[in-house]
Amino acid sequence: MVALPDRKASGERFTYSELIEASVALFAAAGMQQDMAQDVGNSLVMADAIGHSTHGLAIAPWYLDEIASGSLRLEGSYEVVSDRPSCVAWNGCRLAGAWLINRAIDVALERIDREGVVTLTIGNGYHTGALATYLPRLTARGLMVILACSGPAHQGVAPFGGTRGIFTPNPLAAGIPTGADPILLDISCSITTVKRSTQLAKANGLYDHEWLLDERGVPTRDPKVLIDGQGTLMPIGGMDHGHKGYAMALLVEALTQGLSGTGRRQHLSGTVMNTFLQVIDPAAFGGKRVFTEEMDWLVDRCRENPPRPGVERVRIPGDQARHRLDLAERDGVFLPDEILKPLKSYFDQFGIAFAIAR
Repeated sequence: MVALPDRKASGERFTYSELIEASVALFAAAGMQQDMAQDVGNSLVMADAIGHSTHGLAIAPWYLDEIASGSLRLEGSYEVVSDRPSCVAWNGCRLAGAWLINRAIDVALERIDREGVVTLTIGNGYHTGALATYLPRLTARGLMVILACSGPAHQGVAPFGGTRGIFTPNPLAAGIPTGADPILLDISCSITTVKRSTQLAKANGLYDHEWLLDERGVPTRDPKVLIDGQGTLMPIGGMDHGHKGYAMALLVEALTQGLSGTGRRQHLSGTVMNTFLQVIDPAAFGGKRVFTEEMDWLVDRCRENPPRPGVERVRIPGDQARHRLDLAERDGVFLPDEILKPLKSYFDQFGIAFAIAR
């Protein structure tokens, strides 16, 4: 549940393509190999454009600090752990998650016509950003995609009924092609995220609802219980139905850690991200035409469903992100001062002009 920046707030608007160009230049100036800088810059700016501001340029300073500390590798490649025609496992070697996911997509696209389904796992990678930003590359080709990630070195979500964190929010995304715009979903096993909690805590803000537990297991709106203490994020479903988010967390852990062979029991440290990617060609099953017709029928029935009071119309997952991206490409991307000020200091540090607002 990430809100767009308040357009009345103080800040500046940037053309979408120029903001990507400037971001790529910033990461390249920090020492990142060019193709990696391109993937990371694209991912962060697109996250801002579609409304995932917690995973946009707000975290660019953190990336740059990680680069300076040597935690994020800037060049090189992954190591192949296992490679069968339709099943691949890599050691990500702490390389940027955006670059690793795009290389995994490259492999899937090379093999999908032969195999029908291609699955890759990446262990020991780095931060991936918003998973929704990777889906259109595959749905645009009529392919279905399932993408998930987890952080085996961090804990912020307790199992349902517990009070100590074991999991990360463990996002799970999927892209489903249709005859028109694809269905795009990006959800996590927790109600909110660590990044959003960090931002809110710095602003001395509170959540609208009790989405966290303090160290005693008491519900709270205060994000500082997570940032400063031993509090945890509630799993999806909250106090009543949190077993659902808990079950989802276990599934994502199995896909990203069990299958990759790199997990929590190894007591990893630092920023580590494991990823699961599965690409599915509907043509290998009941047929692409039948799949598309079925999905179109389902989407139409959802859109035609009578809305409940207070709801203008029933939307399909991905509608809002697509609308925001269209606006961003037309009108530019708005960055509030709270994001701009730390960013500008890094642009100044590397001697990159950042006067591209309109």
